[in-house]
Amino acid sequence: MTANEAKIRKAFLKKDWQEIKSENSWQIFKVMAEIVDGFDALSRIGPCVSMFGSARTKPDDNYYKLAEDIAHGLTQEGYGIITGGGPGIMEAANKGAQRGGGKSVGLNIELPFEQSSNPYIDSDKLIFFNYFFVRKLMFIKYAQGFVVLPGGFGTMDELFEALTLIQTEKIGKFPIIMVGKEYWDGLYQWIQKRLIEEKTISPEDLDLFSVVDTKDECITKIDEFYSKYLLKPNF
Repeated sequence: MTANEAKIRKAFLKKDWQEIKSENSWQIFKVMAEIVDGFDALSRIGPCVSMFGSARTKPDDNYYKLAEDIAHGLTQEGYGIITGGGPGIMEAANKGAQRGGGKSVGLNIELPFEQSSNPYIDSDKLIFFNYFFVRKLMFIKYAQGFVVLPGGFGTMDELFEALTLIQTEKIGKFPIIMVGKEYWDGLYQWIQKRLIEEKTISPEDLDLFSVVDTKDECITKIDEFYSKYLLKPNF
């Protein structure tokens, strides 16, 4: 039996109330421990930008270099960088943050494949999570902006989590910058042609994010947003 089959079969096992209560109580404590550890570690990091992107992007890819340059540029404006702590785009962003002398945070997730922490994270800012939803909470709660580079399901999940929370006014309207017009064009066109035309979102929801191509455009968008409030990191 494969691990996947075992998980499916386990979901259909009959359990008595005592088993359910015991298992759920233990899981609640594990979730609480992750939240407490995350809050404790991240509450003192100061203004940061969360950067999302594929773990599979290689160092010779143009987007890897772009992510590194964007992260470096943001540190020069006073922001720290939060990533998922893994390889690919995440590694590039943490590398750029360290190169710029800024705070480099890694929120690593324990997976059976693909994910391992990269070497460019500050030693006191590498946190491991077992639950994706707790990790996403940290991405959102402690970021003052979001930069999204090309990625897969995980990147889309993080992007739409941020968009949903801003759209529903659960968090402030922080800037969301999608980098790579060619990569994101298909999604953008689908949002316009399907979601807008079917009235599942409002036309003004397109203003919740920007699509850019360059490091300078990305950093300018974030600076312009905060200049409206006369806010800027001061350390």
